[in-house]
Amino acid sequence: MHHHHMPDSPRPTLAKIVATLGPASESPETVARLIEAGVSVFRLNFSHGDAASHLRRLMTVRSASAEAGRPVAVLGDLCGPKIRVGQAPAGGIEVHAGQDVIFRPGASVASVEHGVAILPLTYPALVDEVRPGDRILIDDGAVRMLAVERAGGQGDDLLARVTTGGRITTGKGINIPDSTLSVPAITDADWRWVEWAVEHGLDFLALSFVRRAEEVLELKARLAGMCPVGRWRDDPAAAALGCAIPVVAKIEKPQALADLHRIVEAADAIMVARGDLGVEMDLAQVPVAQKRIVAACQDHGKPCIVATQMLETMIDRPSPTRAEVSDIANAIFDGADAVMLSAETAVGKYPLLAVETMRRTIAAAEAGDAALHREAAPPAKLVESRYPTAALAHGARDIAGDIGAKLIACWSQAGGTARYLSQNDFRIPIIAYTSSPIAARRMTLLKGVTPVHAPAPRGLGAFTELVERDLLARGWVKKSDPVVLLAGKPLGEVKATNSLAILYIGDPRGGYRAHQA
Repeated sequence: MHHHHMPDSPRPTLAKIVATLGPASESPETVARLIEAGVSVFRLNFSHGDAASHLRRLMTVRSASAEAGRPVAVLGDLCGPKIRVGQAPAGGIEVHAGQDVIFRPGASVASVEHGVAILPLTYPALVDEVRPGDRILIDDGAVRMLAVERAGGQGDDLLARVTTGGRITTGKGINIPDSTLSVPAITDADWRWVEWAVEHGLDFLALSFVRRAEEVLELKARLAGMCPVGRWRDDPAAAALGCAIPVVAKIEKPQALADLHRIVEAADAIMVARGDLGVEMDLAQVPVAQKRIVAACQDHGKPCIVATQMLETMIDRPSPTRAEVSDIANAIFDGADAVMLSAETAVGKYPLLAVETMRRTIAAAEAGDAALHREAAPPAKLVESRYPTAALAHGARDIAGDIGAKLIACWSQAGGTARYLSQNDFRIPIIAYTSSPIAARRMTLLKGVTPVHAPAPRGLGAFTELVERDLLARGWVKKSDPVVLLAGKPLGEVKATNSLAILYIGDPRGGYRAHQA
């Protein structure tokens, strides 16, 4: 148990914060301050930066996490079949409405010849798969054009006409909402990153542009066969956890909404990636889609991250708009487990301020939500399953309410008990102890759960002492506060949780009255 974090460090919110690392936030000092400010998961965006820079960021997070004595996870974000503009000259190329543009897969660098812009592509097959009249959107729709026809001597160019002009720079994304592309969900470049992620022990992998559940299952099957055996020997939870890295499916294509429940079922977690979703479908429908996706995650008991443009103006400005703060609060009211920052922390001017703004907004939303007393039912899928642990978790929620418990403490070796508790939406913190560092990091995405990595105590008495000591050290409880305790026997083994107790902090009579389940 490390206790060099200050007892007065802000009490964590129930919803989690995911922050993207980049040039603006990768220094050891900044990473340490971001953890202190409330970041639970750091995202590495494989669309930018090479393996060396991402390895440096990963090592920085791992050492800052050890220093803070707080489990922090790292999520690797696979680019998926994102089509991009190739190399452009330094200042980019300016195009105007009515101008002709030629997409030329073979070109090495963008240029303008006789008033026609010529753009190289990262995806040559585009020329074959786009039909005349299809929309071509660049840079999240900032620049728009319509496909006209195949062109060039061999018909290997694509001619398009600009409808909304703007500046096109290197590597900007291209969306083709009207066309069905044959491009695989996981590209060769992605598979290389998957191997890198397994080799370096990342905690989550996100898959971009998911269209069907099969794409998630393909990645999961491949990950299951890529276990780095050595790394798992010292971890008692490894066998039950399965060594495959959990997969976060990113919902950002309209096709995914048509297969939503199967995708949520297949994935370990979901990300609502509103940037591309808003380019590919009518922007007005995005908030509705967000609510549908979060609700589907709740039905299946899967964590959900809401992402993209949450504090967009804070890339350049020290304070957000009213709408942005409202957006974060509404994601919390929808029931999101986590909210995410992208460019705000990766390249923005105010990474720390953005995280602090997000944390204050989440805290206010949660306080308001509690005051509104909105009841959330446990996930339908869990009620069907009748797991004893799930039933206990639901009972624990009622007991916590009845005795006015400040929090719930559990021993959750592989994270299962913590997950059931999180899904019951307690509105009070769940402190989950495990002797598995991997399980501790995977629990960082669960709403309401504060994972603590600790050596396995011998028996319930020792666990009770550990909980009392730790909670008092954190300044989260005071004498005679009631706490609900969940533990199985023997502790430290992966086994169904089977006892529930009420602990009064500092009660001399051994402190807890047990309720066997």
